Amino acid sequence: MRACNAPDVNLRRAVLVAIAVSFAAVDLVHKSFAAADYHHARTPVAALVMGGVIVALVVLVPRISSNAAAVGAGIACGGALGNLVSLLAWSGGVPDPLLIGRTTGVAFNLADLFAVSGDMLLLSAVAVHGVRHRHELRERV
Repeated sequence: MRACNAPDVNLRRAVLVAIAVSFAAVDLVHKSFAAADYHHARTPVAALVMGGVIVALVVLVPRISSNAAAVGAGIACGGALGNLVSLLAWSGGVPDPLLIGRTTGVAFNLADLFAVSGDMLLLSAVAVHGVRHRHELRERV
């Protein structure tokens, strides 16, 4: 497999972090101004897992020579960061101002949408990258 080019890795990491901060800010501004009838509590363990996922994505994903993977990881990190900050900022739990159905249904927030859509983009980009660079993969016995 090719060695990682440090300037490219640093650029992808910077892009990932900038996207993550931007998406988290959009989520937090929306939560601040939207009325939320529903909140969900998260445990300290969930906060640690969110923090660990963010760190892992920021450290590992830029090493893949795929800009799309970095963008997907940035969007996913933005969602995780938005929910992590919400967990710490709102005493009643993470606000869920978006509702599907009034009596029964699903309550969620923009951070949840960002995390899921970012994960889909990240996984798709990594799969495409793997197929395009399959000749560089080594079989380990």
